[in-house]
Amino acid sequence: MEVTCGKCKARFNIPDDKVPKDRALKLNCPKCKGKISLGGEAPEQPPKANETGEVPLKMMDPAAGRKAPEESYGYEDFTTDEALDFFEEGIKLALIMPNSSMNEDHLRAGLELIGYKCIPTPNTRDAIGKLRFHHFDLIILADGFDSQPLEHSVIVNYLNRLSMSVRRKLFLALISDNFKTMDNMMAFAMSANVVINSKDLQKLHLILKKSVSENERFYKVFMDTMMETGKA
Repeated sequence: MEVTCGKCKARFNIPDDKVPKDRALKLNCPKCKGKISLGGEAPEQPPKANETGEVPLKMMDPAAGRKAPEESYGYEDFTTDEALDFFEEGIKLALIMPNSSMNEDHLRAGLELIGYKCIPTPNTRDAIGKLRFHHFDLIILADGFDSQPLEHSVIVNYLNRLSMSVRRKLFLALISDNFKTMDNMMAFAMSANVVINSKDLQKLHLILKKSVSENERFYKVFMDTMMETGKA
């Protein structure tokens, strides 16, 4: 019987007659001294049919034993961007993630009207890298960016896992054909600050100016208190 150590992956053979069939046996790996369990594992029994003769399906958790996608990204996934290395103090940064049907230049023009410096990103991996290394005041994410629907977006999942002290400093705007612009209940459900219908992008600068202003007023008392207590 060939045995593989789960810790150091060393392989070695053990005679079959030395492996018990009715009880578990623990061995020390001769290479790393890690514990190896042998024997005593009964084969999995197939599910029994119910009274109607149907065999129930075995449900599996697709997330079991799997890291969140953004946790599997390494430093090599981050594309350096010279535009992020040098910018004047006080400049507001916007990370923009349009889908293939959007006009990126039109998106940039709307954001520049209200004082944002736009930083594009080619894909999800690069976006996660930029979010890890830089602070963005505004994040624009469109449904279908990098072929991902918003409800399964790795970007949204990453942002939702941030601490509240970090997340509240990011203004997230989601864009989709399925949204009604500035639907507050939908924004709350999507963990966003504002949702925008794709048809309203020509008014993007007006929508964001109003939404960002309302968000700042909402947090002003809270942030002032945090500043006074030295926690901000």
